[in-house]
Amino acid sequence: MTTNKKVFTLRLNENNFQKIKIIAEKNKRSIAMQIEYLIEQHIDKYEKENGTIQLND
Repeated sequence: MTTNKKVFTLRLNENNFQKIKIIAEKNKRSIAMQIEYLIEQHIDKYEKENGTIQLND
């Protein structure tokens, strides 16, 4: 299965990792998908407050 998602390393302190793991389990998501969801929520909030972020292709 191919994907257009970028792969990168993310380092988290142990407490934050464990908390995200618990949240992900409650939401029936993988840790990676939970982090992606949180990032998407933050971007949506940011764009509502500051306008759409324009990407250069």
